[in-house]
This record gives sequence, structure tokens and C-alpha cells, in this order.
Amino acid sequence: MAIISSHTLNGIDGTHAVAIGVTLNNLRSNEMLFSTKTDDTGRLSQTVEITGRPSDTYELIFRAGDYWRDQGVAHSQLIEEIVLRLRIPDEHAHHHLPIILSPNSYSTWASAAE
Repeated sequence: MAIISSHTLNGIDGTHAVAIGVTLNNLRSNEMLFSTKTDDTGRLSQTVEITGRPSDTYELIFRAGDYWRDQGVAHSQLIEEIVLRLRIPDEHAHHHLPIILSPNSYSTWASAAE
């Protein structure tokens, strides 16, 4: 089983980005692997059974628009979703994809460890 994790931070005030809706989809099979929200520390950690091919592409989608509307800054917000397309070549690795988000920008990076 793979682990998909993230830590989301609010780039405006540096706080944890809490309760952001997140889904992981396999684009080849159109299968949703999970749908959840970040916890009260802005973290996500999901164990996922990867049954696709190593060459499959996945989308990890963060519903940023809903988050900013809940924060009361939707009047200046343009980005509705943050979509990270990735491969998961090692079905047993821990894949970490943190995000710092603002209403109209984000920064992300990725790491994988066995």
C-alpha cells in the first residue's frame, strides 16, 4: 500500500489550511481512490491500494476555492482547484506533496521515500 500525504499551509497568514477537500483519481481507469479533507493541522495522510500500472497518471485535487470562500476572501480568489498530476511508480512508497496556498497562487513540491 502507498501512502499519500500533504501538509497545506495558508500563505496569507501562515496558519494550517484546515478542511480542504482532497481527492485522488486514477486517470486511466477513472477510479476515485479517496475523497477526504485535510485535518485540523492542515495535514492529509491516506493509505491507498495502488492497483494500476506504474505508468498510470493520477490527479490529486485540492478544492482551494471552497477553502478561500470559508476564509471570507473569495472576492479576490481565482483558483478553484489545485490539481497535481503525478505517477506512483512504487506502490509501497510514501509520497509527500505539501502545498503553500494563497487565493491566486500556490507552491508545491514532492518527495517519495520507501
